Amino acid sequence: MTSEAPAVRLSGSADHLRDLAGPVWALCLVELQKLRHDRAELVTRAIQPALWLLVFGETFTRIHVIPTGNLPYLDYLAPGILAQSALFIAIFYGIQIIWERDAGVLAKLLVTPIPRAALVTGKAFAAGVRAVVQAVVMLILAAVLGVALTANPLRIAAALLVLVLGAGFFACLSMVIAGLALSRERVMGIGQALTMPLFFASNALYPVELMPSWLQAINRVNPLGYQVDALRSLLLGTPGHLALDLAVLVTALLAGIAAASALLGRLSR
Repeated sequence: MTSEAPAVRLSGSADHLRDLAGPVWALCLVELQKLRHDRAELVTRAIQPALWLLVFGETFTRIHVIPTGNLPYLDYLAPGILAQSALFIAIFYGIQIIWERDAGVLAKLLVTPIPRAALVTGKAFAAGVRAVVQAVVMLILAAVLGVALTANPLRIAAALLVLVLGAGFFACLSMVIAGLALSRERVMGIGQALTMPLFFASNALYPVELMPSWLQAINRVNPLGYQVDALRSLLLGTPGHLALDLAVLVTALLAGIAAASALLGRLSR
């Protein structure tokens, strides 16, 4: 009897994972279809991070204002801009949820047997897919500018996974905001109010050691800082805390999925 119980639990867990995997994969495919039909979006979304690399990165590399050790500032900045572009894509995902509510799509999805966690996870990873597509463009630009990126395909793949985790969390955060704010205008306003503080309260632009103590404290609870740290370790080979970074990002994503799933029904009322 005792040997059968764990087997039953494992079988139930496997079935539950299969129930989640189908909708998640389907929503990711839908997102890819949207990108295929609107390729101009990739160009327009890539303009701002490209300007950060071209203008901010090149300028501060020349004037040596921010000490980054033996690492050129442009190299130091590139992973931070990758994380920034993923943040900017994901933080407004709640607007899409509200649009789907207004179009009646969300109500139809919620009456299906698909678990709410699967719907949220699908949206989160769809944001990750968009972030990865844009990251490929930014990696090519960084290589053209002379950033010393790794050539190891496994490390590049791991960096893209880190981007998916970070984008997924911020997409969930946006859906939580949508579940609380209930309108596109409020989600847009709150998202705009959050993006710059999250970006500047991370190590994307400057080392943590240069921050005042209160900003260092914020960075310690800012998932974007852990994402940037992991990207630097993987893409540039700088010393980092990869295991801790991944643990924080996975935990943040799971917490975000749980919170967004709990609030999803509120949007359909």
